[in-house]
Amino acid sequence: MKLHFFGAAGEVTGSLYLLEMKDKKIIVDCGMFQGSKFADVKNLEPFKFDPTEIDAVVVTHAHADHNARIPKLVHEGYRGPVYATDVSAKLIPIVWYDAAKIMDYDHKKTGDERLYTAIDVDRAVEHINPVPYGKTIELTKDITITFHDAGHILGSAWVKITNEDFSYVFSGDLGNVDVPLVKEKEPYPGSDVLIMESTYGDRTHGPGTDRAEKLKEVLIDTVERGGVLMIPAFSLERTQEILYELNYLIDECKRVPKVPIFLDSPMAIRATNVYSESTHVMDKDAREKVGAGDALFDFPGLKMTMATDESKAINNVPNPKIIIAGSGMMAGGRIMHHLKRYLKDPKSTLLIVSYQAQGTLGSKIQSGAKSVSIYGEKIDIKCEITQIGAYSAHADSDMLIDWVKGAKKKPKHIYLTHGDPESAEALAERLRNELGCDVRIPNRGDVAELQ
Repeated sequence: MKLHFFGAAGEVTGSLYLLEMKDKKIIVDCGMFQGSKFADVKNLEPFKFDPTEIDAVVVTHAHADHNARIPKLVHEGYRGPVYATDVSAKLIPIVWYDAAKIMDYDHKKTGDERLYTAIDVDRAVEHINPVPYGKTIELTKDITITFHDAGHILGSAWVKITNEDFSYVFSGDLGNVDVPLVKEKEPYPGSDVLIMESTYGDRTHGPGTDRAEKLKEVLIDTVERGGVLMIPAFSLERTQEILYELNYLIDECKRVPKVPIFLDSPMAIRATNVYSESTHVMDKDAREKVGAGDALFDFPGLKMTMATDESKAINNVPNPKIIIAGSGMMAGGRIMHHLKRYLKDPKSTLLIVSYQAQGTLGSKIQSGAKSVSIYGEKIDIKCEITQIGAYSAHADSDMLIDWVKGAKKKPKHIYLTHGDPESAEALAERLRNELGCDVRIPNRGDVAELQ
C-alpha cells in the first residue's frame, strides 16, 4: 500500500492524496492551490499520475482547496465516480462554476491559461455521487469508504477507508466547537493511519460563545460612527454563520440598530439557498428555529445583490450599512471594490472573520499594513481593523489533540497536512509529547509505503 501526498503538504491549500491499495487507486480530495504567488503555476502543472487509472475520487467537503481541480481531472481522462456527502454534492458544482467563470474572465482579460472551462464542469458534475453520512461504499469486497460528519461546514466529512483489517482516516477539515448551524464533529474511532489537518496546530481560539457579543459591539460601534462595516467572508459556512447571528441580533437585541445589510456575493447567495434546503443536517438549535417558523437567512434589512448593477448600487445607499462579500481572504471578488472605497474611511470597520493565508491581501492587512495596493492604486488604511478569531471553522490545537485522544485505537502513524510548517511542527510536538504518537510531516511529492 502506498500513500502519495500531492497537495496541502507543507502548506494549507491544494489538498490531494492518492491511496494505492492492491490494484485500486483512490484519490482523496483534489483541491486548488490558493493564496500564494505560485498557486496558479501549481494548479496548471500536470498531475503526477494518470487520471485514467484512478478508480474513485472521494471529496471531504465543498471548499475549493479540496475539490476544485476535479474538472481538470475529468478533462484529462478521469471517468469514475466522485463521492461526496449529499449536501456537498449540491455545493460543489457552485464552487466549480464560479471558478470556471473567474478563470474565463482572467483568460479574456490577460490571456492567462484556463485550468478548465464551464464545459469541463458540466462533464465533471455528471460524475458526482451523493452519499449520506454513515453509509458504507463498497469499492470492492475488501475496500470500503464511509463518510462521518467533520463539523467544519455543512456537508463536511472525515473519511474512513478500510482495506480488509487495515484502516485509514482522512480528517479533511475538522470543525470548531460551539459554532452555529453545523453539528459537532463525530468522534475519531481510531485507525492504523491518520492523515490530519493542522491549520491551527499552533494556537487556540477564543470562546465561541463570545462571537455574537463581539459582532454586536463591532456593529454598534461602526453604526454610531456612521461608517460601513465590511465583512469579507468565505461563501460557504462563514457567510451563513454571519447571517444567522445577524438575524438573531436583530430579533433579540434592542441595542442593535436597523441598518441595510447587503450580501454581495453571487456564490454565497447560491450557497445560502442550498443551506436553506439542508436544515436536516444542521445542529439542534438551527433545526428548532426552522421548526418554529424562523427563516434562518432571511430577515428585515437584508438584501442579496446577485447582479453586478445591484452590487454597484450599494455605493448609493447612505451610510451606515453592512456589506458581506467574498473573497474571505480578500484575494479577489466584490469585496475588493468595497475595500478600495472604504479602507481609507476612519468611520468604517473591516471585520476579519476568515482565515488569512500567508501572502494574501487579507494577511497583509491583518499583520498591520498601513497601506495596500488594490487594482494598482495605493490605498491608505485608516478604517478600524477588527477580527473575531472564534469564527474559525477549523478546530484549534487543543481540539485536534482531544479528537485524537478520544480514539479507542491509537493510530500507528499520523501524517500532518493542511497547515503552514510552523503550525504542523507545533502540533506534531504536542502529539508526540502528550500522546506518544508517531507523527510525520510530509512534503509535497512524498510517498509513504505502508504495510
